Order: sequence, then structure tokens, then C-alpha cells
Amino acid sequence: MRHYICTALLVSLPSVVGAEPLSFNAALERAAVDAPSLQGRAASVSAARSASVAAGQLPDPTLDVGIQDFPVTGPDAGRLNRDNFTMQKIGLSQKFTNPAKRHAAVALATAEIGVAEADNRVEARNVRLQTALAWVDLYYAEKRLAQLALLDTSLRDLQSTVSARLASGSARPSQALEPDQLHAQVNDRRSELMAEVAKARALLGRFTGQPQAEVAGLPPTPEINREKLIAGVPDLPSLRALDAQTVVADGTTRLAQADKRPDYTVSASYGRREPNYGDLVSIGVSIDLPLFAKHRQDPKIAAAASMAARTRYDRQAAEREVLANLEADLADHMMHHQRLENAQHTLVPLAEKRAVLDRDSYAAGKTDLGTALLSALALAEAEVDALAREAEVTRDAIRINLTYGEDNQ
Repeated sequence: MRHYICTALLVSLPSVVGAEPLSFNAALERAAVDAPSLQGRAASVSAARSASVAAGQLPDPTLDVGIQDFPVTGPDAGRLNRDNFTMQKIGLSQKFTNPAKRHAAVALATAEIGVAEADNRVEARNVRLQTALAWVDLYYAEKRLAQLALLDTSLRDLQSTVSARLASGSARPSQALEPDQLHAQVNDRRSELMAEVAKARALLGRFTGQPQAEVAGLPPTPEINREKLIAGVPDLPSLRALDAQTVVADGTTRLAQADKRPDYTVSASYGRREPNYGDLVSIGVSIDLPLFAKHRQDPKIAAAASMAARTRYDRQAAEREVLANLEADLADHMMHHQRLENAQHTLVPLAEKRAVLDRDSYAAGKTDLGTALLSALALAEAEVDALAREAEVTRDAIRINLTYGEDNQ
């Protein structure tokens, strides 16, 4: 009978016609494809790769066009063909960045790709986790709502006896109101659970692109391997992202160090003069002279090195924080598991026995209707609470495995 009522209630929950029920794994797969944030991160990776193509390339050459040594005073002012120094000039110049700087720029661009890819993995894990938790929340909210519906059967059975007892004089007229009062309390609880269903469904739709998604199947078994999780902490995407930031900081340091090596520019020009004087060709090389490194390049190198050191300290601090959070989450999971066992093995059985005893006592005329009704309500609340505790245990396991475990967990 209970199974029939649960099934009927679940079928009657609001849904959009044609919405495809999602299993736990199907929801994760759909979110991995549909989540806009992941598409945005993928675009960032593509952008970093495109930008890396230009890294380390020589600057574009420069075209120089002009008139040189044009007289503006004296007897030849304003005339192009009277002064043997005046010429129309065209030339090209090319700057050659020193190899160390070019190699450092290539390494830095490669590191930026690593940062983008690491950020993509972090977001993928976050989407996977949030989708999984939304699916579990929806699954257990619907299950608790179905469990609460079982109370209606008990209330109807007890309410059907009130008229006969009133006629026989064994019940007070005010007792006829007690079932309706209890129904009102149950309706309040049902409204809360329906709101939880709606919120969980909305969150699941945010990641899967299916606003009125329905869940199908069972959640994963809440199993946790503590030793494996701890061993895998250094490889977590969040920490790998910090490793990528360290690589970028090191690349920035090497780029700053490369500034101490001179760049040079090669130029060539052709000067056309008045035919009586002949044309001219000029070739030259200019070299940067980093003579004041103590006040220019060295401070920049020191600043970049300090930032690189900071990223390493941040990485160490983050790993310690992750390990501490993991231990705390494992402790909470153990506590929730003990609470679930207490509910399943003690609280629910005791509430069920009490409900049966009070119902039998009411049938025998040894107790009042209010006591029997409250016992029925207490049983329903105990069973709903047990489901809430089961949801906590499942939620803990999923959150721990998807936060601290491997990507395929």
C-alpha cells in the first residue's frame, strides 16, 4: 500500500510534458555538455592557445618615408634641388628581440594556456558537483514528500471512526476537529517540501538546460575511501590551478631577467637627391644598453621573483587547507552516518511501535483520538527525518568524492 501511494504521489508532482527523466549519471553528462560556464572556459582555453601563436615572434618591421635636410631658411629655402643635402628618403627598420626574451615569452604563453586549462578543469568539477547535489536534493525531496503522503491514509482511517464514536457518546464533539487540525499541520509541512522540490529542480535545470527535469533511478552508493582521497589531494584541479599560476610567475620572472640582455635594431634606407648630387644609401644597427640595471631591470626582477615565491606559499597554504577541510568533512560524514543509523534502528522503530500501540488503545477505547493522531504524525515525521538524514549521508559522500576525489568519481 505504501509503495502504491509513493508511486502515485511522485507521478502527480508538477512536470513538463515531454521532459526526459534524468538518471544521476545522465544529469552529470548533460551538464558537462550544456553548462554555459564550461563553454566559456573552453573559449578561454582557445583564446590562450591563439595568443600563444604570436608569442616570441619578432616585432613588425617599420617603414620610414620622409624628406631629409629640407632647407627652410637662406637663399635655397623651400627648394628641393638646390641643396646637396636635401633628399627624399625611404627605409626599413627591423627590431630583433634578444633570444632569451623571445624564449621567455613563448614559455609564458604556454603557461597561460596551462592556467586556462586548469581553470576549465576547476569549473568542470564545480559544475559536476553542483549538478550531482541538485539531483540528490531533488530525489530526496520528492521521496520525503511521498513519505508524508502516507500520513493521509492513517488520518483518514482514524477520522472515519469519529462519527461512530460521537454517535455512541464515547467521544467529545471537539474531537471531530482534531483530524482537520492535524491535516492543516501536515499541509504546512507538505508546502515546505514542495518548495524544496521546486528549488532543487530549478538548480538542476540551471546546469542541465532542462528546467523541469525529473530524476530517475537511484543515487550512487555513499562509499568513501579516505586513504585514496588523501593520497590524491596534490592532484586536485584547484591545486593544479595554483601550480599553473606558479609556472606563470616563474615565466614572468624569466621575462624580467631577459630585459637585462640588449635588443638591437637593423635599419636600411635609400635617399634620393637632385640628380647633380647623386643618391645615398644608409645602413645601421642600434643596440639597447641596459647600463642602469640596478635601478631599472633589477627591481622588476626582484618583484617578479617575490610574486613567484608568493604563489608557492599560496600553493602550500591551499593544500593544507584542503587536507583540513577533508578531515572536517569526513568527521561530519561519520556523524551524519551515525545519526542515520540511530534513526533507522531506533527512532523510526520506536515511533512505529508507539503509533501502533496508541492506535490499538484508541480502538479499544483506552486513549483519546488526539493521542493516536499525534503518534501517527510523530511516525510520519520520524520517517521523513530518517530520509533527510539519509540524504545528508548521500550528499556528504557525493560532495567529498567530487571535491577531493578523481574526476571520474
